[in-house]
Formats: sequence, C-alpha cells, structure tokens
Amino acid sequence: MITKEQIRQILAQVSYADTGRDIISLKMVQDLKVEGDKVSFSLIFQRADDPNIVPTKKACVQQLEANFDKIDIRGNIAVKILDLKANPPIFADVKNIVAIASGKGGVGKSTVAANLAVTLAKQGYKVGLLDADIFGPSMPKMFGVEQENVSIRTVGERDLIEPVEKYGVKMLSIGFFVNPNQATVWRGPMAGNALKQMMQDGDWGELDYLLIDLPPGTSDIHLTMVQGVSVTGAVIVSTPQDVALADAIKGIDMFESDAVNVPVLGLVENMAWFTPEELPENKYYIFGEGGAKRLAQDKNVSLLGEIPIVQSIRESGDMGAPIALKDEHPVAEAFATVAHNIVAAINRRNQDLPPTQVVEMNN
Repeated sequence: MITKEQIRQILAQVSYADTGRDIISLKMVQDLKVEGDKVSFSLIFQRADDPNIVPTKKACVQQLEANFDKIDIRGNIAVKILDLKANPPIFADVKNIVAIASGKGGVGKSTVAANLAVTLAKQGYKVGLLDADIFGPSMPKMFGVEQENVSIRTVGERDLIEPVEKYGVKMLSIGFFVNPNQATVWRGPMAGNALKQMMQDGDWGELDYLLIDLPPGTSDIHLTMVQGVSVTGAVIVSTPQDVALADAIKGIDMFESDAVNVPVLGLVENMAWFTPEELPENKYYIFGEGGAKRLAQDKNVSLLGEIPIVQSIRESGDMGAPIALKDEHPVAEAFATVAHNIVAAINRRNQDLPPTQVVEMNN
C-alpha cells in the first residue's frame, strides 16, 4: 500500500531550482491524494513563467517511479500558480520601512543601522531590524545573539518565524540559519529567496519602524526588496572620502531612478572625524572633512547627521551591546540626533508624498 507519508518523504528529496531546499519544506506540494497505485498532487509555483516548472515535475515523476515498482503518477501532477492577492501583504502592520544602504562596503552601514534601531527603541518606538546582508550578516554579532535559536509559530496554515528580540528591537538575520564559520556561497536567486522568506514569513507584528540593513552596492537584494515591499525611504551611509562618496552617488541614483522611485531621506556621514576617548574635544579629519555635506547639497538631500570614529563604537559592537545603549555618551547623542532627523524626514515624506509603489520589473 502506498501512503501519503511515503510520498512526502520521497518528494522531500526533490529540490526546487538551486535554492538548496526541497519542495516539501517549501510547501509546494498540495492536494495530495493516494488511491491504490494512483497518486496525484498539485505543485505550487509563484509565477506562470517559472522556468523550473517542467524540470520539477519531471524530477517528481523520476523520484517516485524509482522508489515504487508500480505507481500511476504520469499525467497526475497539476501545476497551480500561487494567488499572491490571497496572501496577507508583507509587513501589513509596519508603519514605515526604512532601507539603510551604502554604495561602498566598509563605511559602517551595519553599525549605523544597529545603533539607529536601538536609539529608536529607546525613544519609545516599536522597532524591527531585518539584516538583508545575506553574504555578510553582522547583526547577530552586534546584538550578542549569535547563539540564539529562532522559533516557528503556526498561525492558521502558515508557519511564521519569530524574530529574536533584544534591547527592544525585533530582529531577523540569515546569520541565525547558517553556520557562522562557513561562507554563504549562493547564487543571486538563492539569496533573494532567503530575503523573501524573512520578509514574508517573519512574525513582525506591529512596528513603527522597520530598518532593513542592505548589503553594499546595488544588487539583486536591493531589487528583491523594492519588488516585495513598499519602502518608505532610504538612508545612505558614507564616509567623507571621495571614493566612498562616488559610490554613495550610485546608491542615491538607484533609489531615485524612475524604475525604483524610493525617496532618499538623507545621508549619514560615518567616520566623520577621529576623536580620542581621552581628548573628546579634539577632531582629526583622517578621511577628509565635510564630504557628505557637500554631496548632500549637490544631490539636494538632507544631511541627517555625522558620526565620529571612536574606539568604543567598535568595542561595543564586538561585545554585542551597541554604543547607543550608553546614556549621555557623546556618540549615543550623535545617533539620537540622526534618529530624530530620520523621524522628522519620514513625517515630512509621508505628509508630502503618496506611499511608495512596489516596483514591477520585467528584466
């Protein structure tokens, strides 16, 4: 006798495309029926033009026929296209989605994102932080939650991922799901699917602000985000040096392009100057002076604030306790200024502009 459980176990050996995940765990198999030797089920895809439809059906038939001497499966696999409108919208209870981006790596974007999230939470807002830097996730380290295990909560027919919460910030990162000592060697579609799952299946609840820490540059991840959710605005992080500013221009242009059309809330100049802890009044402009301010003027965007280089910023991040937690610390006050300016920029944006439209791209 063929059983449904046997069928599920065998189909769990069929991978979908190059995601590294099987069609059972992805919940692509529905309407499974077993009537004697006859087996039928539906395969669920998100797009009618998915190039993996035929290969996946073929793999299912081959896997089942290889495991049963007698099975009637050919012609019994239906294809259904997921009705996205029937699913609840992503981030339905999130008031504002803010992309934290940079044109260049190494400018401290994740440090800025982590400290802004903590600062907003300290100010009484409901805050979430999505680590979208799939290939270099750093938020688990910065929040001291590297060993946390995320849990799954079933709501109706959906399995939702419960974010890890610390310092009043709800957080999800691919770092919770991969070995931190191994490189994440994935193709672009796999990284995009990982981000989609954290967006779609995260149990975020009600939030005033969700910060999305993006990888450097302008990549598939950025397009996945703007194609999946309505982004309230983007914050660009840069250092004062010319090479970083040149890449920051590309980040601004991407968000402001006609194809993406996400408002740029402003620039944050990180590593604006070096200040020794023992000489808090001294400023050494080791990366140049005022570069982000000049760029903000040239691009007609706001300069949201300047963050100095201080040793304790690095130490706090390495210890898993962002420096914004320290009341009355000069750097914490600098982040508080940036957070205040971001909130004000979002309020102006929401008053003057309609909600951002989800991007539709054919290429």
